[in-house]
Amino acid sequence: MTQALAPVPAAPRSHAQVRQRSAGRRIVARPELSSLLGAIAVFVLFFVVAPPFREAAALSTVLYSSSTLGIVTVGVALLMIGGEFDLSAGVAVTTSSLVGSMFAFQLTLNVWVGVLFALVVSLGLGFLNGYLVMRTRLPSFLITLATFLMLQGLNLAITKLVTGNVATDSIADMSGFASAKAVFAADVHFGGVAVKITVFWWILFVAIATWVLLRTRTGNWITAVGGQADSARAVGVPVKATKIGLFMTVGFGAWFLGMHQLFAFDSVQSGIGVGNELFYIAAAVVGGCLLTGGYGSAIGGAIGALIFGATTQGIVYAGWNPDWVKFFVGAVLLVATLLNMWVRLRTSRR
Repeated sequence: MTQALAPVPAAPRSHAQVRQRSAGRRIVARPELSSLLGAIAVFVLFFVVAPPFREAAALSTVLYSSSTLGIVTVGVALLMIGGEFDLSAGVAVTTSSLVGSMFAFQLTLNVWVGVLFALVVSLGLGFLNGYLVMRTRLPSFLITLATFLMLQGLNLAITKLVTGNVATDSIADMSGFASAKAVFAADVHFGGVAVKITVFWWILFVAIATWVLLRTRTGNWITAVGGQADSARAVGVPVKATKIGLFMTVGFGAWFLGMHQLFAFDSVQSGIGVGNELFYIAAAVVGGCLLTGGYGSAIGGAIGALIFGATTQGIVYAGWNPDWVKFFVGAVLLVATLLNMWVRLRTSRR
């Protein structure tokens, strides 16, 4: 009778192997990984098919387009990680421009007074959105959709009432305009190439948001309230204050971009901004932020904005029909969403 052989135990993994596998899983699980790969693909595509895209001036234009999208996307990404949406962000940008311009012009004040008043109004709108969401327990989608519609009507109606036109009066010759433009809309020159100052503000905001998410208790609160708000509340996380603060952060981003638009063009059309809120959300989603909350990064949102900036400008440089821009953006959004879902499923099974 033959004797069964005992199974040979597998050799234990070394600490180096465990660390290497753990590091690999962490890299694959990063929310911005898929968006980074997408950004590389988009840049390679237009670098090949659009010769003007290879020039330094074109890169400056792409960065500027990305920054005007990315500044608000920083706040929107944080809010989505916190489990909420803000559909009023696009028109809120225009509201801040209109408020700052008309307040200073009609009262003949230094434009910096209008800038500060617009900041108060923008933060107030963010607070109102957050307070109503937390007080009523209604989905933020509905609350901010109502805010979006009201602001859209107010922007047009009040501008017509005050100025008699659909646009504000020029403030280019008013006191404080030059210094405000230097802060919000200046050109910074590098080797003969002009780069808008919004690019540098955008990088700074992304860095601050990343530090908050990864290195502070507030960052832990943001992720916690987006993942499991009830569980977070049970362990002492100030859910209400955290979410209201996130809505106010979106308000701050809308104010900053609104001030850039005001001082870049010195006059504001009251009907602009409608639809931009979808691009802010789309950039955050492409950057890895989950629609269900609790997952994402500010860097991913920045990469998502860069993808959209490169796409919109790259299509122009390639000489393609601009009617394809939104189709291309939608396709990028769909592919990125599916890829993010696949990455999450793969990492959760390991």
